[in-house]
Amino acid sequence: MAVETTFDVVVIGGGPGGYVTAIRASQLGLSAAVVERKHLGGICLNWGCIPTKALLRSAEVYRNMTYAADYGLSVEKVGFDLNKIVERSRKVSGKLSGGVGYLLKKNKVAVFDGEGRLDGPGKVAVAKDGKLVASLSAKHIILATGARARKLPGLEPDGKFVWSYMEALVPDTMPTSVLVVGSGAIGIEFASFFRTLGAEVTVVELLPQILPVEDAEIAAIAHKQFEKEGMKIITGAKVTGLKKGKDTVTATVEPEKGKKSEITVERVISAVGVVGNTENLGLEGTKVKTDRGCIVTDGYGRTDEPGVYAIGDVAGPPMLAHKASHEGIICVEKIAGVKNVHPLDKTRIPGCTYCHPQVASVGLTEAKAKDSGRTVRVGRFPFMGNGKAIALGEPEGLIKTVFDEKTGELLGAHMVGAEVTELIQGFVVAMGLETTEAELIETVFPHPTLSEMMHESVLDAFDRVIHI
Repeated sequence: MAVETTFDVVVIGGGPGGYVTAIRASQLGLSAAVVERKHLGGICLNWGCIPTKALLRSAEVYRNMTYAADYGLSVEKVGFDLNKIVERSRKVSGKLSGGVGYLLKKNKVAVFDGEGRLDGPGKVAVAKDGKLVASLSAKHIILATGARARKLPGLEPDGKFVWSYMEALVPDTMPTSVLVVGSGAIGIEFASFFRTLGAEVTVVELLPQILPVEDAEIAAIAHKQFEKEGMKIITGAKVTGLKKGKDTVTATVEPEKGKKSEITVERVISAVGVVGNTENLGLEGTKVKTDRGCIVTDGYGRTDEPGVYAIGDVAGPPMLAHKASHEGIICVEKIAGVKNVHPLDKTRIPGCTYCHPQVASVGLTEAKAKDSGRTVRVGRFPFMGNGKAIALGEPEGLIKTVFDEKTGELLGAHMVGAEVTELIQGFVVAMGLETTEAELIETVFPHPTLSEMMHESVLDAFDRVIHI
């Protein structure tokens, strides 16, 4: 017999948006429940952000071992065991997934194992293996169902020759050659991983630049470095067909200009974006609207259906875990009547790509800042001018800052190089505090650190750079 329970808030989806939202609801004195059909922590923790970083960490250590002689060290018989690399990645995810369960229990959030869907006003039906296991009632229902890999005709993952990110995370063999279709964060991270471990990697991108959301100058530096690492990159082209053989697959690559060509590889990774999980949610008969595969909401997660909200990937881009978590907190704080709750400023959400070299950014690119009608000042500082970067053996990279010339407002920061995914938060905080160039120039940065380049980039924007 199905369980019947009433809560103030029911969250459908236990990913980084859903579970954080439920915990915050409980902190605010609301009774909360999470409905999760598969794994607490969602795609991010189980099949995305966390396991990919575990794989990339193994690749990073392996890469450093191959360059041991450059640091005066000797290492014999450098090698790797792909199965153990994957096993470590899965253990990391498993440990954190269990931690999410602990946090929900600690915060007195009820967890229902099954697939949730709207079942009339204020109702959620939870089914497991096709059977109704719970009927929940709540004044507020928050959809946090995330997203899945986009499938293009002719590029559908088959589990053997064509992989999505899920198959690429648990490869059963180390391919000698890989074709990655799409050069966003997911595609480039897998390209970097397999290239570091020795595979011949080709990346095909439809748009004129790789990492399309990044500043063009930063993307160009990354492009050059990837090619230096041995990647082959084809931009302004698309894969128009696949021919599968016994042990390989041949892709037809058609550039916007020029002749089509064929590339034969052992595996293809389709990384052409993600699409929101809006199906089977019971949206039929509600006023909830969708647009391009995502649920339409206002700045507080509200849909056009009273009492129904959506956050995270299912509510549209940028499809990032940290964006989902903050959207959920804003949504539930608005529900709870917390004062001074403001919609999330999506221009201040940082993005990170954990390839080699790393790429990170926040705010407007130089081109978008200029397109907005502003007169800008741009600062640049190269890694080769930084003592810590030289000591690390990582002299390739750039820190770039974009300011409004009239007000001194920091409009954007863009980085490529070692550890920039950790550095970017300094500029995120600065933007959040509405810091101008004056405060940044007067801030003391520790020496010797990579962070000094952040200071020098600001100085460069205002003709005061010291070390270059």
